[in-house]
Amino acid sequence: MNSAIYALQYDVLNDFEPIALLTNNSSLIVAKKTMPAHDLKSLIAWLKANPDKASAGTAGVGSPQHVFGILFQNATGTRFQFVHYRGGAPATQDLVAGQIDMMVADQVTTLPQVRTGNIKAYASTGRDRLAAAPDVPTADEAGLPGFYTSVWNAIWAPKGTPKNIVSKLNAAILDGLSDPAVRQRLADLGQHVVPREQQTPDALAIFHRAEIEKWWPIIKAANIKGN
Repeated sequence: MNSAIYALQYDVLNDFEPIALLTNNSSLIVAKKTMPAHDLKSLIAWLKANPDKASAGTAGVGSPQHVFGILFQNATGTRFQFVHYRGGAPATQDLVAGQIDMMVADQVTTLPQVRTGNIKAYASTGRDRLAAAPDVPTADEAGLPGFYTSVWNAIWAPKGTPKNIVSKLNAAILDGLSDPAVRQRLADLGQHVVPREQQTPDALAIFHRAEIEKWWPIIKAANIKGN
C-alpha cells in the first residue's frame, strides 16, 4: 500500500528479490452488538437504507481497515463514514462501547470480543472459514461473493541477491514454518501460515504483483494520502 500513498525512493516491486510468503490473514466484518442486522445481507440492506449514517472504525488513514472498508463500500454500493483511530485496539474498544457501528478488522482484536458476545461477526473475508471461528461464514457464503481481504507478511532480500542465497534463505524459512511450535505460536497471534506451494520466491512475486494490481487503483481512486 505504501507506494500508492507515499512518494518512496524505491520501487516496492522491482528493487527487491522475493524469498517467501509467510502468512496471509483474512479479516472479519463485525458490528456493534446492538446493530439490528442479523446477517451480512441484512447488514448491507440496513446500510443502504441509512446512507452516510453509519460509522466504521479504522486503525488510521490508509490502514487495512480503511482500505478494506472502501472495498466493502465499492462491492456493496453502500456509504458510511470512517472514524480513524491510532490503532485497531482503540477502534475495537469504541465498537464494543457502541460508539461506532462497524469495522472490517483483524482477528486478533475482534475475535475475543466476538466470543464474549460484545460484538457481532457477520463474515470472514478469506476463501475458507477460520479455524478459530468455524461458525462464522465466509463472505462468499454470507452473500458477498468474491470479497477477499488479507493482511500478509513476506520476506525479501535486496535486488541482485545471488540465487543460491535466495534458495538457502527460502529453505531455512520453510524449515522454520514447518515446526509445530512455530505454527502454533503464529496461530496464537492470529497468523495463518500459507500452504507450502505458496512459499516459493516465484509464488511471492506473482502474489505481490496481483495485490498491487488489486489495491493501488482502489487507494488512488479514494485519494488516500499519508500523514
